[in-house]
Amino acid sequence: MKLYKIIALLVFTTLSVSAQQKITIEDIYMGSFRPKGMDELQSLQNTNQYTILNAMRATRSMQVDLYDFATLAKVSTLVDSRDFPELAAGIDSYTFSKDEKMLLIANNSNQIFRHSFTADFYIYDLTAKKITKLADQVQEPVFSPDGTKVAFAKQNNLYVYELSSAKTTQLTFDGKKNAIINGITDWVYEEEFAFVRAFDWSADGSKIAYIRFDESQVPEFSMNVYAQELYPTVETFKYPKAGEKNSEVSLHLIDLRNSGKDTTVKLGNYSDFYIPRIKWTNESNVLSVQVINRHQDNLDLIFVDGNTAEAKVILNEKDKAYIDITDNLTFLKDNSFIWTSEKDGFNHIYLYNKSGKLINQLTKGNWEITGYYGLDEKNKMVYYQSTENGSINRDVYKIGLDGKNKTRLTAKTGTNAGTFSPNFQYFINAYSSATIPPLYTLNDSKTGKELKSIVNNDALSDKLKKYDLPQKEFFMLKTEKGNELNAWMIKPKDFDANKKYPVFMYQYSGPGSQQVNNEWHASDDYWFMMLSQMGYIVACVDGRGTGFRGADFKKVTQKQLGKYEVEDQIDAAKVFGNYAYVDKSRIGIFGWSYGGFMSSNCILKGSDVFKMAIAVAPVTSWRFYDSIYTERYMQTPQENAGGYDDNSPLNFAKLLKGKFLLVHGSADDNVHVQNSMRMIEALVNANKQFDWAIYPDKNHGIYGGMTRIQLYNKMTNFIKENL
Repeated sequence: MKLYKIIALLVFTTLSVSAQQKITIEDIYMGSFRPKGMDELQSLQNTNQYTILNAMRATRSMQVDLYDFATLAKVSTLVDSRDFPELAAGIDSYTFSKDEKMLLIANNSNQIFRHSFTADFYIYDLTAKKITKLADQVQEPVFSPDGTKVAFAKQNNLYVYELSSAKTTQLTFDGKKNAIINGITDWVYEEEFAFVRAFDWSADGSKIAYIRFDESQVPEFSMNVYAQELYPTVETFKYPKAGEKNSEVSLHLIDLRNSGKDTTVKLGNYSDFYIPRIKWTNESNVLSVQVINRHQDNLDLIFVDGNTAEAKVILNEKDKAYIDITDNLTFLKDNSFIWTSEKDGFNHIYLYNKSGKLINQLTKGNWEITGYYGLDEKNKMVYYQSTENGSINRDVYKIGLDGKNKTRLTAKTGTNAGTFSPNFQYFINAYSSATIPPLYTLNDSKTGKELKSIVNNDALSDKLKKYDLPQKEFFMLKTEKGNELNAWMIKPKDFDANKKYPVFMYQYSGPGSQQVNNEWHASDDYWFMMLSQMGYIVACVDGRGTGFRGADFKKVTQKQLGKYEVEDQIDAAKVFGNYAYVDKSRIGIFGWSYGGFMSSNCILKGSDVFKMAIAVAPVTSWRFYDSIYTERYMQTPQENAGGYDDNSPLNFAKLLKGKFLLVHGSADDNVHVQNSMRMIEALVNANKQFDWAIYPDKNHGIYGGMTRIQLYNKMTNFIKENL
């Protein structure tokens, strides 16, 4: 009888294993597990409606569709690309005029850097159903508030197009590549302050404020472009590395009612400074400007009089480490304003009058505001996203302008994000967790009650059942030094606590980042689950320096990037190594970008702990990286040489014992391939054996064609061979 049960159990186990379908790299990176969403979801401002950009497979067209918030019913199709030969290439993106009677439609987009692109733009009149070409391959067009004009940038200059006359007027004339940029940010502003359009219309449409960048003294960086030609070409652009010369920036006002008169604003007695944001207030002639010093620890919010160009500091904020730049600045009708700050140790919401006097701190507690959604002035309620339900989760809340009547509007634990109707009666909640793929629901903004389902991914959930995937286990890991760190672990589905497993650690670890969060899988998560199907435990730990646990936890790494973060990954690996079911002689680590910097350091400084490491597009010396990002955390190399060199993997190549794979794209405009070339040279000079791969003409993301599939197969094989 016992023998029969054993045979039956073996047969059942064999059938179960064979029934479990295996994930492949091709599945992951060809999009087999991509969830459904709501593309280009935009809430209108004048009617209680929203729009979505839908791809219509049957007609092979793109269309902007209008929906009603209250019923979720489709009201109409605003524009269908198949109806206009001009839109034969499709619709890449769209923006509305203020009165929402016209659209600016982009197609034939060509990426420049991370956020910037040029495109062919068209003006579409929703009433007349007429389409007019604005211009070929321009940047950042935006309607004037009255909808009569469009301002845009082309080849580093600003222009205005008048709809009634179809006349284009050039506003600036000195724009020149690698020298002068008007109204569009330079490379480092775009990458590190995360904006491209550096111009803005005044509320009455009479003026345009813009930032002028003089990058003529900024050092140049050049990259070979190999392509298919007989001779490579060279792409050269301005890139200020840490401690080097930045663009000289100035603020200007163009008065369109005075023949385009251009006035330079005297902001104050600043030197070596940044202008990370400009925004007109609700008063037609008052411009808000944020100015921050090069160390990024002293920020002024300035109001500029649009008539006199007089500048006045309204609010000053200082920090012992650095100040993060955000878009969380909202002006009320009386020009009082809402602002977020970490000044009490956690990111919270504050209300100031128009003179900069604090009226009230709206939110308080040992948790972070992670998203600001807006203000319902009629009901005096502010809507936001926060970590009140734990630092790995996100929920949507509302609170009164008096700091009272706070209400949690989302009930499911995981990651919730809201898109609100213009009257704040409803919001569309985008929800997911580590176990539930994205759900989009209509919710009531007063109570949070879920009213209707909009989009679900039940089909994806059903599809994944045959893969019988393991789940992420979230926990708090405590190191021997007493540091408590958020972590997750993925164990093989047939996990046996009596066996010994290899551990593959993944991390990013950059300042303010988060990899241990309770939301649906990114592509790498499926790869980690594929590795678990092969018998690996995959783990991730957010060490000190990562975000959403308060300023002290995040800013402890100041002036010494890579010290505490590497220490925490090594200590975490030691904790894992002491688990009864872990083979401590087989622990590996992987990271990309900042994570590559980390995994490089870990295989060197933790050579007795880690058996192998993979570093993709790593920074190998912060001396090679850009000024704004690096100096925010490290100051300049001239001021803090030890902080730069004591944690650079270039200086520890001789410590390599384990197996190391180094990967980079030759056209990486962000973390230059110079970083890996120097690392290769250091390892060669230390007579160390290692593996490396350079991907020609690939940028920081290393993708295109079969690139991702080839790369992840390479990394998978490296893990199988060395872990």
